[in-house]
Amino acid sequence: MSRQEVRIETEDGVCPASVFEPSTGTGPWPGVLMYMDGVGIRPALFDIAQKLADEGYVVLLPNLFYRIAFTAVDPKKAFTDPDVRKDLMTRVIPSATIPNIMRDTKSFLAFLSNSRKVTGSRIGMTGYCMGGRLAFAASGTFPESVAAIASYHASGLATDDPNSPHRLAPKIQARVYVAGAIDDAGFDDAQKARLEQALTDAAVDHVVETYQARHGFVPADMPVHDAAATERHWRTLVALFRESLAGTRAAE
Repeated sequence: MSRQEVRIETEDGVCPASVFEPSTGTGPWPGVLMYMDGVGIRPALFDIAQKLADEGYVVLLPNLFYRIAFTAVDPKKAFTDPDVRKDLMTRVIPSATIPNIMRDTKSFLAFLSNSRKVTGSRIGMTGYCMGGRLAFAASGTFPESVAAIASYHASGLATDDPNSPHRLAPKIQARVYVAGAIDDAGFDDAQKARLEQALTDAAVDHVVETYQARHGFVPADMPVHDAAATERHWRTLVALFRESLAGTRAAE
């Protein structure tokens, strides 16, 4: 694994992050910003980031919970332990609001832009669960910097909230891929239809799909991990970035 630890200065402090490069080649490569899920930074996310990097990208994975004292929990406890889940939902995840992470994202984009290993003026973004919502929001907040985004088993993409991410659709210039889960109260059929309509009305190049898997299906350590859905996720993610990010594999 090529993981390198870095510290990125943001408006609110210093954010630890991990950088992953392809296992072979010398670069430069297109950049990808990967937004974590709500369980926290852990080896399962490192594995995803490295596998994506090996497709020909520099992948930046920031620890979005840097504002608080927190260590990633056992994913099983996140679903079954009431105390762990309460802490996640009331203290941990609320520290990574869209406004907070959009301020951070300015620094993440600057880090990638200033890296000699990164080529191209626009990057790809992907995210899981909480991170899928943040990737979508970032594509509308920084439209000139984002070529493509892929969101997997995200929640809250198209709600009644005045700040719901789907309201950013008219600003998005990126290609958008959204894969929802089944029986997901955080992204139900009504939200999927609302998101689809918003992206269509804004003439955004997009796909919104539902996988036959539960919320949280990609990371291998999740109790709802689904191997078939994860493989489908890899096919769609790699195809999207290969078609959207200039220079993919060119420098290997």
